[in-house]
Amino acid sequence: MKKVITYGTFDLLHHGHIELLRRARALGDHLTVALSTDEFNRSEKHKICAVPYEQRKKQLEETGLVDDVIPESSWEQKELDIASLGINVFVIGDDWSGKFDFLRGMCEVVYLPRTPGISSTELKKKLKGEDTDK
Repeated sequence: MKKVITYGTFDLLHHGHIELLRRARALGDHLTVALSTDEFNRSEKHKICAVPYEQRKKQLEETGLVDDVIPESSWEQKELDIASLGINVFVIGDDWSGKFDFLRGMCEVVYLPRTPGISSTELKKKLKGEDTDK
């Protein structure tokens, strides 16, 4: 079985997230999502989520694209997850291109292109009424 993992916050689940999950799923037989916890988002990513962890987890599970959702609570856990879960492919958006090449000794690393025209950050700005064309 070919196992794939991806990491992210997946706040305000949208079409771009679904496309990333669909493309990640197509790279193997089993997809695990390491979902950033609310605490990790606050302390390390300096983000406040609109949707709490448990609801984001449930949304991911309900897509039908994800086999397992595990908590992401530190930047350093990737190597441990890959080793302990027997991961073959690490997938992440190409906005992180090159940042995870150090994992190539453990598994295949794939940077997927982002879906044009959509991001959680832009959605949050629109909800706040901020100009997103700056």
